[in-house]
Amino acid sequence: MIKEKKILVMLVAIAMLGSAILLSGCVEEKKENKIIVGTSADFPPFEYTDASGNIIGFDIELITTILENLNYTVEVKDISFISLIPSLQADKIDVIAAGMTINETREEEIDFSDPYYQADQSVLIKKGSGVEINASHDLENFTASIANLTIGAQTGTTGADWVQEHLINTNMMDEENLKLYEIYIDAVADLDIGTERLDAIVLDLDVAQAFAENENREVAYTIITGENYGFGVKEGNTALVEKINAELEKFIGSDDWTALINKYFE
Repeated sequence: MIKEKKILVMLVAIAMLGSAILLSGCVEEKKENKIIVGTSADFPPFEYTDASGNIIGFDIELITTILENLNYTVEVKDISFISLIPSLQADKIDVIAAGMTINETREEEIDFSDPYYQADQSVLIKKGSGVEINASHDLENFTASIANLTIGAQTGTTGADWVQEHLINTNMMDEENLKLYEIYIDAVADLDIGTERLDAIVLDLDVAQAFAENENREVAYTIITGENYGFGVKEGNTALVEKINAELEKFIGSDDWTALINKYFE
């Protein structure tokens, strides 16, 4: 009888161990099929939050569609823009979808997908603020007209880089006249207060146009930069980049692509 009980206990233990292994396999499989997308949800119409606090936008719909077509489960995390690349390098996220321009500096740190959107920079001002900008196509005249302004930009962005390169490094503007913000929403809030806080913001044109839907703001100038956005992945993750690129190639130009463009930009 005792022997039979020992055998029964052993069988139960083996069964439980088998179940644990199977469950572990399921969890591991689920984990492997999950992609965490990092974004900075203050960049409409590419990524922002709706009235219910959900992260939405052109980038979010595009990358979610691509990854779900690849049979991944997608989770989106809102992270400050400056922290996106470190988060990717630390394996806290798997993909960056944040209107991120592909440039040499970033390519030394992470890998990018093929470009999916082209953008320019712009200058956003408050209507009636008295700020005057030379809107001629002569870059020298334009930069001279904004050199004495207090200009806002988001930390780590190409907008901030443009101000640094064309105004501060050329000694046209004092470095203290550039105010850097973690999120654009804070910069726009200061712009709305008035020139005692901020005269203008340099940021991507489509985003400036989204903020300019408020009748108190306007896009005063477009800075032609011809930047290309790409999705970021950890350096060396060639397999994931190739999968994303294959889906991008199929998606761009399709009816679904046109519908997505119309939804966020028309």
